[in-house]
Amino acid sequence: MNWDDVRIFLAVARAGQILNAARRLDLNHATVSRRISSLEEALGTKLFRRQTTGSELTPAGERFLAIAERMEADVITARAEVAGEGDTVSGTVRIGAPDGFGVAFLARRLGALTEEHPGLTIQLVPVPRSFSLSRREADIAITTERPTEGRLVAAKLVDYSLGLYASRGYADLHGLPAGRDDLSGHRLIGYVPDLVVNPSLDYAAEFSPAWRAGFAISSALGQVEAVRSGAGIGILHAFIARAQPDLVEVGAAPAIRRAYWLVYHESVRPLRRVQVVAGFIQKAVEKDRALFL
Repeated sequence: MNWDDVRIFLAVARAGQILNAARRLDLNHATVSRRISSLEEALGTKLFRRQTTGSELTPAGERFLAIAERMEADVITARAEVAGEGDTVSGTVRIGAPDGFGVAFLARRLGALTEEHPGLTIQLVPVPRSFSLSRREADIAITTERPTEGRLVAAKLVDYSLGLYASRGYADLHGLPAGRDDLSGHRLIGYVPDLVVNPSLDYAAEFSPAWRAGFAISSALGQVEAVRSGAGIGILHAFIARAQPDLVEVGAAPAIRRAYWLVYHESVRPLRRVQVVAGFIQKAVEKDRALFL
């Protein structure tokens, strides 16, 4: 069995399409297709169902994916040891994070890490979406739920709180609600429900069962800016809202708690650069833990 064929199999499995995998590998479509056929011939089974919409793993392909990922982990470990990666930190690490945590907390701190390790390149992708670590969309992901499936390593970073906030200008013009029942008489700012990436972030009903947002934004930072503009009352991350002097907390409902988790795929555990970045994030959060609650 040719390792290069296995590497190409992993790329197709993660991309879901031969064409996309070919682009990522910088190979032409025909070469990738031929190498997959060669691997299937060597294994004596079909690994993909090739359809017009993409390439779907067969049951045999699903079983081989787990084997291929273990092979990949062994190759990563061998390369790290032979190259002496334990002595230096270099290469690229991509971090996928929710926009609130990624922009408001991480972005201003990661410069210290790249200054300490000049050979290290950090790619921060702070967007309100989930990242597939098995498909290598990110090396490290910050999530709001502990993953329960896949060969993933997860560590809890910190609990954080969300509460109701309004701008001082809005409060002066419209007053503030005294309780949950009064929220319906105010303009409310929220998220786009069908774009919520996991159930733990669909929390509006915990503030008011009748919550109806007249202005919905699929970005935590976008919601902060809308509230700051005086557009209404919103549910904001406390560690972001408290840094805005023009915002006031609304006591109509108590704050709620959620958590951030640091997650990476088991196959990249041997990589020194991943461990260094993960350790840096954990230390940064620990140092400023009081910000989050």
